[in-house]
Amino acid sequence: MFLDRDGVINEDRHYVHKKNDFFFTLGIFEVLRYLKNLNYEFIIVTNQSGIGRKFFTEDKFTKLSYWMEEVLKKESVEILDTFYCPHVPEDNCYCRKPSPGLFEQAKKKYEINLSRSWMIGDSERDIISANVAGINNTIIIDKTNKPSIAKYKISSIEAVQNIIHS
Repeated sequence: MFLDRDGVINEDRHYVHKKNDFFFTLGIFEVLRYLKNLNYEFIIVTNQSGIGRKFFTEDKFTKLSYWMEEVLKKESVEILDTFYCPHVPEDNCYCRKPSPGLFEQAKKKYEINLSRSWMIGDSERDIISANVAGINNTIIIDKTNKPSIAKYKISSIEAVQNIIHS
């Protein structure tokens, strides 16, 4: 199970890099425990252009990620790994979503069958990158009426339980 960070795990408050600015999305703990009980493991794939823009360092991102994972562990949820892109869009790198690089890194490291995986994101670039990587089971969290190429569109993370069953 692949998850975007900002907008899925936590509220997207633009360039979140401090604990004081990190707010877990409503219902995320319950949904991740539900998915864990269905034997899913979790990998975060996240663009973090704040690093490339020099808003914060990779060290600050790593420390915040560690803190986030510790909070999730206390909620009985473990993150298998986090893959991130520190680049700005102008870098045209292969790891920045909508390119599939982060998924391919995870596939290589963990021998994941991407065609059987899921991606939960909050932007079209999350869904595009998953599709390009071979993931068709996609969920976008979006409260607007904008069309999406995602297989499923929901307005809150809690609705995942209506889509993914045992």
